[in-house]
Amino acid sequence: GASTACGPAGTGRSTRFGADKLRADVRGRPLLQHPILALAEACGEVLVALAPDAPEPTLPGVAGVPIRVVRDAVADAGPLAGLVAGLEAAGEGVALVVGGDQPDLRPELLRLLVSSLGAGDAAVLAEAEAPRSLPGVLRRDPALAAARRALGSERRSLLAVIFGLGSWIVPESS
Repeated sequence: GASTACGPAGTGRSTRFGADKLRADVRGRPLLQHPILALAEACGEVLVALAPDAPEPTLPGVAGVPIRVVRDAVADAGPLAGLVAGLEAAGEGVALVVGGDQPDLRPELLRLLVSSLGAGDAAVLAEAEAPRSLPGVLRRDPALAAARRALGSERRSLLAVIFGLGSWIVPESS
């Protein structure tokens, strides 16, 4: 719905990949553009969270859906810093969060996740009953509070935030 802000957490420098992974060509376009396009079909706005020093990405043009780049406030804190930046920029409602390196996301799966949220504060996919941190849908205010707490703790992980919110788990085969 229009109250859903979404974002690929495209943070980091991809040092293991040896180059900027998010700029790598996948099926004729930069890797980062694939999750952006999937989100644009499921959301009213797309926020792209990047490290403070990451180069400005080439964004796809999508009619009727604003796409904004937001910057992590904390350098080298990984996807959790991207989550905080995205949620801070998202305003009210719920946020659908995906990885910038997820080229095969299907808009119908993202919409299923949003509809699975119900009265909960988070919904994520599970693969063989093991919850995955991305993609996920988070209720903005409680998720932002949990993500800020996690960013200041020893457990700087997306899964720590998701488990702290009491997630609904959606089987990947849905």
